[in-house]
Amino acid sequence: MSYVFKFGGASIKNAEAIQNMVSILQRYQKERLVVVVSASGKTTNALEDVVNAYYNKTDKVKEYLDKVKLKHTEILNTLFPDTTDPIYADIHDAFIDVEWILEEEPQDTYDYLYDQIVSLGEILSTKIVAAYLNKQGVTAAWVDARDCILTDNTYRDANINWEETLKQIQRIVPPLQEKGLVVTQGFIGGTSENFTTTLGREGSDFTASIFSYCLDVKGMAIWKDVPGVLTGDPRIFKDVTLLDKISYGEAIEMTYYGAKVIHPKTIRPLQNKGIPLHVKSFVNPEGAGTVINGEKVAEYPSVIVVKEKQAMLKIVSNDFYFVDEARFAALFNTLAEYRIKVNMTQNTALAFSVCVNNDPDKNEPAKIQALTEALANDYTVSVIDNLKLITIRHATDKMVNRFAKGRKIYLEEKIRGTVQLVMGASEKL
Repeated sequence: MSYVFKFGGASIKNAEAIQNMVSILQRYQKERLVVVVSASGKTTNALEDVVNAYYNKTDKVKEYLDKVKLKHTEILNTLFPDTTDPIYADIHDAFIDVEWILEEEPQDTYDYLYDQIVSLGEILSTKIVAAYLNKQGVTAAWVDARDCILTDNTYRDANINWEETLKQIQRIVPPLQEKGLVVTQGFIGGTSENFTTTLGREGSDFTASIFSYCLDVKGMAIWKDVPGVLTGDPRIFKDVTLLDKISYGEAIEMTYYGAKVIHPKTIRPLQNKGIPLHVKSFVNPEGAGTVINGEKVAEYPSVIVVKEKQAMLKIVSNDFYFVDEARFAALFNTLAEYRIKVNMTQNTALAFSVCVNNDPDKNEPAKIQALTEALANDYTVSVIDNLKLITIRHATDKMVNRFAKGRKIYLEEKIRGTVQLVMGASEKL
């Protein structure tokens, strides 16, 4: 049987974690596996520091890159005590590819440079994982995802060329599966000009679903540090429970509202071919986890999704003209132009309020400022930041009161059993 497994950064954050991952994969040596791997731990964040320092022409570039080198050297020294092992040269060459970019003055766009540099994290982790699997007697072929997943040139949020991607994956992967498992990178793709693109932050889940779709696999599994899909974030709430089964539709709704257990784009390719998705724990591999498939579930408990780093924009017409359909369309086009993610909307005759992402690490406050300036001729835009958005799926009166009572609510909306509440970031839950 053919399967795709995806392992995120937490599952390979250090040498011990990689050893645990390999112990899991050793149980599936008889299967035709594609293993999609993210960057190790917080490597993506560390490489973002490199990009920012380089683009802003500060003197911190080498310091930040050296931190990434040190982390991966520590992993290598534990997994490969023999420093003459070929993996050392392989990792050295991967760093050289990025150092060539950093030697020149930045002349390209930020998003282009981001993709060329930050993608190093996945290259490093997969080379190390593939080498260690082979060292442990598990035959593994390293495949460059940039040769498989072909995209346009929308850097940091690339669109898939599905026709060419299907051809490439079906040409490259099956022959390698005859010999052993395949290890490849999440998050990244390639253009027709051989430039690297990324599929959006946390996009490795999506990568796994692309391979699953193109290979018509029996199933896909995402291995995480939680037992499966839970009714809330266990880091925030103590009284969460495991959802043993959810439908594709419910998973799409949960990811749309911000549930972080699955990347939003992951479900559709799987749903199109009826491929079940299993969310399992690498901490407890024997656990049942959660299965997501096409079966209907009669009833769900309340599910709570918390989105931090939010802002509310109140957009008021300067000429007191009604905010009608044409103006709505124009406003949404402008929001899309500035790549501002809208999580909730509400309108009156003269005003349009939206709750949007406002993460400084993703340059979103600057995007909001640019939007405000672009709308200035026709609208007055006021911004309230330091907010969070609570979404309650399958809401009950008791659950809504738990979060709304005694708190200042800036926006509130209820649609078919889903309640959304925008409140101050400092409100305790």
